[in-house]
Amino acid sequence: MYVPKAFAEDNPDTLAALMRQASFATLLTSRDGVPLGSHIPLHLDQTGGHSGGQPGRLLGHLARANDHWRDFDGETEALAIFQGPHAYISPNWYETPNMVPTWNYAAVHAYGAPRVIEDAEQTLAILNQLVEANESDATGNWSMQKPDADVLRGMLKGIVAFEMPLSRLEGKWKMSQNRKPQDARGAAEGLRQAGGPEAEVVAAAMEARIEP
Repeated sequence: MYVPKAFAEDNPDTLAALMRQASFATLLTSRDGVPLGSHIPLHLDQTGGHSGGQPGRLLGHLARANDHWRDFDGETEALAIFQGPHAYISPNWYETPNMVPTWNYAAVHAYGAPRVIEDAEQTLAILNQLVEANESDATGNWSMQKPDADVLRGMLKGIVAFEMPLSRLEGKWKMSQNRKPQDARGAAEGLRQAGGPEAEVVAAAMEARIEP
């Protein structure tokens, strides 16, 4: 990922927070020189005493009919892209004249070599983590213990679970850090007034990165 110095983000907690908040990711590999991608929820697992500065592992699963999993040999590197909040920035919001439009956004690129999980108990453990990360009081706290055991075993035959130990992370927060403070503040305020599903989140991220 192209990351100018002004937009680089390497705080592990910041990167992990985005990966959890924007957990529906794009997982990319290459097969015979052809890109192959799947859009799937991925769970960041940082338990287990990961050492040496390693950022943990990603857990997920694919439909068995999706043969993307056949690329998961535990040796070949893959890329998971987590897309954070983003918004169009109009030059009308800047004080400085003769500016052009841009797009502000946050993203994390996570690299590692995924491997297939064959063991049924490990597969269930991965599914439990995925469910627990997304269930809440608002959804009724559904759990993997609710389905009939025979039904669950039958459904497991239709999926392939995997883990992807992470070798490195790249973070990019393009939030007008390269603009004059008055331009960044004006853009944040303009974004709030224009509204949009992520306007407040992006505006707050921009303001947090304005140099005092």
